[in-house]
Amino acid sequence: MTEVLRRGRASLAFGFFAQGVAFALLVTRIPAVQDRYGVSDALLPVFLAAVPILAGVGSVATERLVRRVRPSGVLRWSQPVVLLALFGVGAGEGIAGLAVSLAVFGLAVGALDASMNMLGVSLQRSYGRSVMLGFHAAYSLGGIVGASLAWAGAHWGLALWVSYLPVVVLVPVALVGSRWYVDAKPSGERTGEVTAAGEAGTGVVFKALLPLCLVMTFAYIGDSTVSNWGAKYLQDVLGSSEQLATVPYNVYMVTTLVGRALGDLGVRRFGAVVVVRGGAVVAAVGFAVVAGAPGAWVGMLGFTLLGLGLCVLVPQTFAAAGRLFPGASDAAVARLNVFNYVGFLIGSPLVGALGDAWSYRGAMLVPMVLVLVTLVYARSFDAQPDRYGGGHERSRTADVGRGGNGL
Repeated sequence: MTEVLRRGRASLAFGFFAQGVAFALLVTRIPAVQDRYGVSDALLPVFLAAVPILAGVGSVATERLVRRVRPSGVLRWSQPVVLLALFGVGAGEGIAGLAVSLAVFGLAVGALDASMNMLGVSLQRSYGRSVMLGFHAAYSLGGIVGASLAWAGAHWGLALWVSYLPVVVLVPVALVGSRWYVDAKPSGERTGEVTAAGEAGTGVVFKALLPLCLVMTFAYIGDSTVSNWGAKYLQDVLGSSEQLATVPYNVYMVTTLVGRALGDLGVRRFGAVVVVRGGAVVAAVGFAVVAGAPGAWVGMLGFTLLGLGLCVLVPQTFAAAGRLFPGASDAAVARLNVFNYVGFLIGSPLVGALGDAWSYRGAMLVPMVLVLVTLVYARSFDAQPDRYGGGHERSRTADVGRGGNGL
């Protein structure tokens, strides 16, 4: 293992961390953003929906962009744009200024998410063993830091732009760290040679990618259920205090961090398929516990299980796409990343609609069933690269999930 790869891994982990900080600062201060700009309750969902929609557009555009620019280049410029756009959300003037800042944030975050995961897949290929969960653990750590900063800003009554000042500090650090990004593409992507699946960089058979897209969607439906409805569910359904109702998301983020920090070891020891199946079952049990909880503390146990279960699904889905299309991994990751935002858009309205029409306890059973569908597609996480443009032999990284060699 070379020093170049180690530096590349550390710098990319910081990129994931910075993105976790930024996203947490945005979503946890939405009420403050609404108050600062006087956004009505009717208009707020439009603003909130626009961000993931534009992020999906940014992810699709990145698929085309990386045919000419390396993913490291896309990440190098998109991360500072995301951070500065977030500061613009806190420091802007008027509804129009807010709309522009959120639009820039959405487009840039789509490019950022796609390029970060492209580099993660590339580094995992170079390492020859599972490292993707570690990058997403850094994101979870950033989320905890960002949520803590948001709490401090709200607790001390700081102006919104002051609460967002930490992201400005992250900009120069991210730019310096970007010097060590590593994106070693396989020869088919780098030289433009034609693979069995089609032209390099575009040879993604969507039918083969579809199971992973569904898993990604279902995982983010579960994630958005926790982030958007956890506090309301604990307070309104399980009768917790207002203070205790703020705890589930923090518990969820902490257990997500723990699960991802240990997850790569599990993948190396038992394989990606076993880890994904285990994560799906634990997440489903978590939703069942939440749905049937007699009180707040049992509900907290359910949210703990949800963090431990859901946390492994998204990183392993990106890794599986890279293994399935080793000659077109950038295109596969960019397309798969769109379903991140599809799940985010579906999850919160779905639970809200079912909760109003039926019951919130019953609504929690829907993401439970969806996450269990992952079991049907678990074999996709042990993809044979030579089926879709990977050559005649299994690449070394196809064995990443089975405990490949390396430091």
